[in-house]
Amino acid sequence: MFPAHQPSPSPDFNRLRKVLLRQGEPDRVPLIELFADREIMEAVLGETIPLPDRHDRQTVEAYMDRVIQFFYLAGYDYVTVNAFIDLPRNRLVSEDTAVLKREQRVWDDENSGPIQTWEDFERYPFPRLEDIDYSKMEYTATHLPDGMQMIYLGPGGQFENMASLMGLATLSVAIHDTPDLVEAVANRVGELLTAMFATAATLPGVGALWLGDDLGYKTSTLISPHHLRKYVFPWQKRLAEIAHAHNLPFLLHSCGNLERIVDDLIDDVKIDARHSFEDVILPVTEAKKRYGSRIAILGGIDMDKICRYNEEALRAYTRSVLEQCAPGGGYALGTGNTVANYIPVNNYLAMLDEGMKFRYA
Repeated sequence: MFPAHQPSPSPDFNRLRKVLLRQGEPDRVPLIELFADREIMEAVLGETIPLPDRHDRQTVEAYMDRVIQFFYLAGYDYVTVNAFIDLPRNRLVSEDTAVLKREQRVWDDENSGPIQTWEDFERYPFPRLEDIDYSKMEYTATHLPDGMQMIYLGPGGQFENMASLMGLATLSVAIHDTPDLVEAVANRVGELLTAMFATAATLPGVGALWLGDDLGYKTSTLISPHHLRKYVFPWQKRLAEIAHAHNLPFLLHSCGNLERIVDDLIDDVKIDARHSFEDVILPVTEAKKRYGSRIAILGGIDMDKICRYNEEALRAYTRSVLEQCAPGGGYALGTGNTVANYIPVNNYLAMLDEGMKFRYA
């Protein structure tokens, strides 16, 4: 489904690294996404992609072969890869209504998590480090096309995992009623993420570490900046330190209005780049003006626009973003969140095409 004039893939992770570290303009604007939903990859590649089963190496290899192929043909310089880990949580399900729908859409229960009390905490099956499976990364490292590297994607972030394990509503109350329990959960989550990022940083083929940790919503952070500074930022900072100790860029994906904490993320946590922008909160063009001298700015093609605009309007919007964000470097093109299965495939491909055609002045 790629455009007929799509240039031959020429991956070069140094192109993306140059942007992430704000070292000037590379040969072209790199592309970036946290991930693409399997349904999108299947539509683009024109073939079924099997779900990976950690207990069936054949399915893991078949899955990663297709993911690598998708990222390579689409023009990315990397593949995001994670590890298998079991973190049971309370889930809600409903029918999927996306363009390329799956059987069910699943999300965390915000009102209830598996850890509500100290007794729950004591019996929760936190994974042992030896049970974490890095086979997807190990396989990918030996099957990457020349020029490509991996970006390790953690299993959710410090705050996201705390909210999943306790339920966002329960966590919000517990911060005031049982802060010692919240601190215990924060420490277990932080220790787990620290161990995983430390391992990932040493694996062959890893070019950056990426933390996905949604901290806000449309008008504010999900919990107060004070409590983020107590329970979340110290652990995020450790992950950034691991990345930097291995000469790897540290990326943060975080949705929501982060204006009250952006200085913490840049100056204390020391993120190298931020991803996830929404026009009704902070357009990526404005983010580049405000913060582009301090961190790299990633993605930002608004999810609402990429879904609702016709192709001509989306192309014009994408060109405008590129013209405002790309000069000087420090910007990579992509959606404002992920390549979700509700995005029209033709619009996604049009965005990629505009990125490939853009030239620095």
